[in-house]
Amino acid sequence: MSRILSGIKPTGKLHIGNYFGMMRPAIEWQNKGEALYFIADYHALTTLHDPKLMKEYSRGVALDFLACGLDPERATLFKQSDVPQVCELTWILSTLTPMPMLGNAHAFKAHVERIEQLGGEAATLGLFAYPVLMAIDILIYDSDIVPVGRDQKQHVEITRDLAVKFNRTFGETFKLPQPSILPDVETIPGLDGQKMSKSYNNTVELFLDEKTLRKKIMGIVTDSTPVEAPKDPTNSAIVNLFRLFAAPNDVEKMEADFRAGGIGYGDFKKRLFEAIWNFFEPMRKRRAEIERDPRYIDEVLARGAARANELANATTERVRKIVGLI
Repeated sequence: MSRILSGIKPTGKLHIGNYFGMMRPAIEWQNKGEALYFIADYHALTTLHDPKLMKEYSRGVALDFLACGLDPERATLFKQSDVPQVCELTWILSTLTPMPMLGNAHAFKAHVERIEQLGGEAATLGLFAYPVLMAIDILIYDSDIVPVGRDQKQHVEITRDLAVKFNRTFGETFKLPQPSILPDVETIPGLDGQKMSKSYNNTVELFLDEKTLRKKIMGIVTDSTPVEAPKDPTNSAIVNLFRLFAAPNDVEKMEADFRAGGIGYGDFKKRLFEAIWNFFEPMRKRRAEIERDPRYIDEVLARGAARANELANATTERVRKIVGLI
């Protein structure tokens, strides 16, 4: 049975981009093999330095994941920091990692570009070495499949390259994982039309109250095309978001109404709000049920940590032996 591994950073409240880009595929994968999903709190430390928020966001990830359909009887959910062995193996793997490989990582270069454009603190060692920690996140559990967005594919390629180098240096130790990319949800548009991201402050969180969600949707950036004029649905954030939540015939009607003219963007935003609100209704109910029993989340994470440590201990012992530490 294939082992599937994926993680998500607790750097804020989860949003629609997280749901379609990672959570929904992960929930589907739990029926296809042994699924392990971790809350990447070590990774979050590269940008989040508020301990109260770290705890709040980490618990929020678990709550939202469970509300959206993750079944702890079929998938393992745990916090990355509950498996500290990843830090030891990250160090060991880093001794074989070429610095140019890390310097050429897309995420690192993008961060440096943002610093140059906007100013701010210089990149840290943690951000620079991020791909090594991610590689160990994958390798330590002998993962077979890693569901990722297209922009994360490079991290899996780096993982494979580092695993090959380690195996050639010390002997066969790590399994080579395969990325799984879902092309139909490559990019989820945010409120400003860019990729939805907490970095751009353009997200639509999953479990907003009705008033706040409506306000966010009505705030989607549009052009100044008059109500009576035809509008192009091709690159519209409204249409592209609506497509995620609505039935195909409803999407076709919205596209036709865009082209016909006579309807303003405000009316289209109202349709989008209704589609999103109705889509998440059963998940809101499930979330409320879980919140009434806080111990449930603790129990799920404890069971997940136990299974993750079982796997990690075996790999760590294997690595320590083959490099000569024991």
